[in-house]
Amino acid sequence: MSKVLVVDDSGTMRKIITRALNAVGYTDVVEAGDGVEGLAVFQREAVDLVMTDWNMPNKNGLELCRDIRAINADVPIFMVTTEAEKSRVLEAISAGVTDYLVKPFTAESLREKLDKFAAV
Repeated sequence: MSKVLVVDDSGTMRKIITRALNAVGYTDVVEAGDGVEGLAVFQREAVDLVMTDWNMPNKNGLELCRDIRAINADVPIFMVTTEAEKSRVLEAISAGVTDYLVKPFTAESLREKLDKFAAV
């Protein structure tokens, strides 16, 4: 079973993402409230997938992605954000984001993305 790290400064959004993950079979979920906390959790726990918001205080999702890539080049990182402009998507991909999920999203669109990169 894959462990998923959900990083978002909105507690409500973390709950929404966690519920969507649960709905598609991912039940081992740990949460962090910003990129600093997310990096600490990533370093402390064996995580198989990271789902992070872009816009957060202290350390944003792009900075978190770069920090994680310095530690682990292979773990899938999904950017879950409202930032959907092509230039922003390209910026995220160049930082090492595996895939992109634009808010709001459905459990089915989440499943489609996850099926490409990870197995339950």
